[in-house]
Amino acid sequence: MNRKRVVVIAGPSGSGETTFTNELCLAYPNFARAISATTRPPRPGELDGVDYHFMSKERFLDCVQDKTIPEYIFVRERDAYYGSYLPDIEQKMNDGKTIVVNTDLSGTRYFKRQYGATTIFIKPKSIDVLRDRFRRRDPSITDEEVDLRTLAAYKEMVEATENYDYAVSNTDGEFADTILHVIEILKREGYQVSGE
Repeated sequence: MNRKRVVVIAGPSGSGETTFTNELCLAYPNFARAISATTRPPRPGELDGVDYHFMSKERFLDCVQDKTIPEYIFVRERDAYYGSYLPDIEQKMNDGKTIVVNTDLSGTRYFKRQYGATTIFIKPKSIDVLRDRFRRRDPSITDEEVDLRTLAAYKEMVEATENYDYAVSNTDGEFADTILHVIEILKREGYQVSGE
């Protein structure tokens, strides 16, 4: 049987999709997170090859040219590129892992087309919960920035209804239940799921 090897876990900023993915990979070691490439500088405590593959813009664009970064976005507000890094994905697949990709809508379409990925959108229970998460993550954030991020997240959630296979609420205090819900989806979709 040709089992599925890639799953997309996406969500708007503040939805918790990265934390969710990390917890999923800890609980189920046959899953591994795809480490994206970026041109933004590392934040304190971030490690190359663990959090991101940090690159110069020149190297990043060379990787786009040679297709080792097959899909990417440029985030104007951060003046930075982000993209999927195929050498990381291929190495983990060669190690027998199922790859979990956190990406945007264009990346989701790429992984659906190229790998038959099941796509899951993680959403907050409500907009108010999302606004609260933005403030908790960055106490210095302005009301205007909260409004901008909330609007962007709302647009993503509306788009998600037509573009993802599943939408799952990530409710504060119910993280374990959310993971179990996603695991049920993955088993149903033909992924091998193993603990320990």
